[in-house]
Amino acid sequence: MIPALPKSSQRTGIKLQEALTELQAKGPEQRILWGAKNFPGQTLATTSFGAQSAAFLHLVSQTIPEMPVVFIDTGYHFPETLAFSRELTTKLRLNLKIYRPQETPEEIESRYGRLWEEGPAGLEKFHEIIRVEPLRRAMAELNPKIWLAGLRRSGSEHRQKQTILSRQDSRLKLLPILDWSDREVGTYLKTHALSFHPLWEKGYVSIGDRVTTKRLDEVSDPSELRHFGWKRECGLHDRV
Repeated sequence: MIPALPKSSQRTGIKLQEALTELQAKGPEQRILWGAKNFPGQTLATTSFGAQSAAFLHLVSQTIPEMPVVFIDTGYHFPETLAFSRELTTKLRLNLKIYRPQETPEEIESRYGRLWEEGPAGLEKFHEIIRVEPLRRAMAELNPKIWLAGLRRSGSEHRQKQTILSRQDSRLKLLPILDWSDREVGTYLKTHALSFHPLWEKGYVSIGDRVTTKRLDEVSDPSELRHFGWKRECGLHDRV
């Protein structure tokens, strides 16, 4: 059953319930094209260059090559993540837009200490500084009418509640591969000769910042792979 959505907005002119019904019947490429057709030159994608992100980025690059792709370089990424970002940017010819926190890791830690070790409240503040604020700045500068992201329902309990199209603040949010399974992502990567994140084979199946990410063999519960189990999301998809 398709969940009910708010009525159309004067800012977008899109009737959300009708659009969602239409998008449910389309494949990922058609969903991306729908966004570009309805909002020409006003689309934007985001990526964290996570474990399976090559599939979403390949879809975007092959469908709308010129679409801006925003990456938040938090200063706390694994070196392998930054190498992976360079590899995919070159291979897929991404129109990559990099945003960074206003303070360096050294400045953040000198001012606040190791916030990620100070419980859920400290972790929230940490994410606000290194991820949420830079993305808000990116959104303000690039001003898209529709935001595309590679979230999938299998990623977390929070993501299971997401819809392919929704409203977030003053823009629409489109999740083209929301309903893809891990198997479908794996098949897509293999078909198009795309790589998993280089840390995947080392047991990192959910990859974020190096100070808050654990390998599968380091935890007793998969919920502890990211953010010590205190939370699953980093705030980008519920606070921007």
